Amino acid sequence: MAAGKEIKSQIGSIKNTQKITSAMEMVAASKMRRAQDRMAASQPYAGRIRRVVSHVSRANPEYRHDYQIEREVKRIGYIVVTSDRGLCGGLNSNLLRRVLREVREWRDQGVEVSFCALGTKGSVFFRKYGGDLKAAVRSLGDAPEASQLIGSINVMLAAFDEGELDRIDLVYNEFVNTMTQKPVVHQLLPLPKSLDEEDEAEDAEQDDVSSGGWDYIYEPDVKTLLDKLLVRYVEAQVYQAVVENIASEQAARMIAMKNASDNAGDIIDDLQLQYNKARQAAITQEISEIVGGAAAV
Repeated sequence: MAAGKEIKSQIGSIKNTQKITSAMEMVAASKMRRAQDRMAASQPYAGRIRRVVSHVSRANPEYRHDYQIEREVKRIGYIVVTSDRGLCGGLNSNLLRRVLREVREWRDQGVEVSFCALGTKGSVFFRKYGGDLKAAVRSLGDAPEASQLIGSINVMLAAFDEGELDRIDLVYNEFVNTMTQKPVVHQLLPLPKSLDEEDEAEDAEQDDVSSGGWDYIYEPDVKTLLDKLLVRYVEAQVYQAVVENIASEQAARMIAMKNASDNAGDIIDDLQLQYNKARQAAITQEISEIVGGAAAV
């Protein structure tokens, strides 16, 4: 019955693991709801500041900020948002594979690449991967503050201002729904022309524009206003990406832990069947030995 004892020990070990994964699933579900609330709370600000920047730019075509001027791309920077912890399925690995695919395409064109990692997993990966890691932030936590990100964002903006970077892209996991999270790459700087086109379409739907133009009273002048607004715009987009990535992380972890618990249950059922067979075989052997001994007597 030695085999039966080993199987029983395995069943007990897997049941303990199943308890842990079930608890982690419930914790992730609770954290996901809070993360979704934070994501929903920050979306209006991120969307509104994007539209305000677009409106101000269209209303004053005579002034073009450096963040609005397209350049020949010789150096590109990626702000990559990952999670601090693992056990969330392929969330981080899919994102990093997407980044590496983009990097290979740019390097094939002779473009230099730099990185800014937001999240422990990304920071560890790029330190091992190599390349120019300009900034990194670890341990963002489940409820990050914008102040935790500003230092790294300013490093990338300074590199863009000084001509060390010609373009900055933002990479993160977009929260589609509880079952689906997809890695996306958005151009952050220079401001993509698609922003103006999207805002014009939204304005047309909402009848916000009269005679195709916008009129503002500025204080101070438009240059000072745009200089401040565009920095806030970048910070808002990066923060929105971080909170959306956290919601994606918790959803992916909840699904991963549910799958782990279900798989543990399947393994326990298989082992229980093996145990029952081994136990039945041992009982049958003992009966046979008893019957054989009685016949011999």
